[in-house]
Amino acid sequence: MKRFAELYAALDATSSTNAKIEAMAAYFEAAPHDDAAWALFFLMGGRLKRFISSRTLREWALDLTGLPDWLVDESYAAVGDTAETVALLLDAVERGEPTPLSLAGWMEQRILPLRMLDADVQRRTVQGWWRTFDREERFVLNKLLTGGLRVGVARGLVVRAIARIAGTDTAVIGHRLMGRWQPTAEAYSALLAGDDGDADVSRPYPFFLASPLEGPPETLGTVEGWLCEWKWDGIRGQLVKRAGAVYLWSRGEDLVTGRFPEIEHAGGALADGTVLDGEILAWGEVGVLPFAALQKRIGRLKLTAKILADAPVRFLAYDLLEEDGEDLRRLPQRERRQRLERILANVPAALTVSPLVEAADWEELAEHRARARASGVEGLMLKRATGTYQVGRRRGDWWKWKIDPLTVDAVLIYAQAGSGRRANLFTDYTFAVWDGDRLVPFAKAYSGLDDGEIAELDRWVRRHTIERFGPVRSVPAEQVFELAFEGIQLSSRHKSGIAVRFPRILRWRRDKTAAMANTLGEVKSLLHT
Repeated sequence: MKRFAELYAALDATSSTNAKIEAMAAYFEAAPHDDAAWALFFLMGGRLKRFISSRTLREWALDLTGLPDWLVDESYAAVGDTAETVALLLDAVERGEPTPLSLAGWMEQRILPLRMLDADVQRRTVQGWWRTFDREERFVLNKLLTGGLRVGVARGLVVRAIARIAGTDTAVIGHRLMGRWQPTAEAYSALLAGDDGDADVSRPYPFFLASPLEGPPETLGTVEGWLCEWKWDGIRGQLVKRAGAVYLWSRGEDLVTGRFPEIEHAGGALADGTVLDGEILAWGEVGVLPFAALQKRIGRLKLTAKILADAPVRFLAYDLLEEDGEDLRRLPQRERRQRLERILANVPAALTVSPLVEAADWEELAEHRARARASGVEGLMLKRATGTYQVGRRRGDWWKWKIDPLTVDAVLIYAQAGSGRRANLFTDYTFAVWDGDRLVPFAKAYSGLDDGEIAELDRWVRRHTIERFGPVRSVPAEQVFELAFEGIQLSSRHKSGIAVRFPRILRWRRDKTAAMANTLGEVKSLLHT
């Protein structure tokens, strides 16, 4: 446990890509395979279900330390994270003899069995553990117990660290880690040793991600060197047909086959050994439907006939990753596209090829892009005709040329502390627009400001707090920010009557007063753009 806590601290303390990879590689090189398996599970974003609530953790810490409530409250207000606050406050407790137990030992012999104990035994057990741990270990333990352990490292960096010690290609390691990977010594050994022919047949490939096009498209050369498609607003997925079964995976590595039976049925027409990359979309008689229609399918435990009829779906495929069991990712984009069109020529309509957007030059393509929002899409995808299918966000071969976002000037009314490295800063904000003479909450945003602006706004929030509602603080309606978002729709679940997609801060409008912010009517007018 101590080595993993030290790794966690090392990763949290640096923003250097190379330093993160070096720290992980050093850990995996030295760790036993059962420890390495659990560490890999957490580094890849795996999480345990919550054992103990944050409130209970706080009560147990008060019981052990005898500290007054007000001191814990003030400490939490400064730190912004219960697990870290408790870890810091427990420095006052006399430390006992540490228990020399590995990460796997702690997980399998101590933490996982904790769920079987009654509340009083859980309390005494956890308090005993706290006495044997240093601060870093207590913090990691608290995060594990509350289900909040998140390690600040990108998946691709973890793959690179494992590939380095395995002496193999990152694409191979990335593929082996997709799907239902379990934190066992056997699974970790197989990861390093390679497949032995009994790999999970449902396994998808690591997704290739596009980068935003930051300059004029003319810098990419001539348009003839690129395949251009619509950028769909749906759920990215891979459709896998192997051993007579169909599997549909989301980009988040969730198996979603049962949510979309039409696509599963259509996938049955594919030959074994076929893997498609594409987009799951709500699709009606007039074409693509808003993302809100797709959400009706996502949030339902039971798919009734009415839901299936109200939100029909399609899988629009735009890449072929495997054919007849052969990995095609090293083939040029144009050849993969030609093979894709051939194998989807005679399959059910729920499985369709994403159409190409033809243009004689960049100027004509820009005209297509200008009509994207009216067509229900987010812009264009530009894919190099000679490019291969890579892993993660590798710049150069796939670009997303999105339409300009919708923007609104809104007023900051609430602020909340962030998490992780920013747990002691107010970084999560709620914004409002005018509805007559009152401000109505409109959107929440967590990104867009640089470190200097975040620190400045944090100081302002602390000096101007009006009320506290748990971790949330209300502030005077004085600060105006320009927000950007990708889409807007009516919503009965929001006070404003609208919901926006992917809101973020564009800039701090110091030149504007609150009275100059947009109105709810002006925001709703964007529904028709």
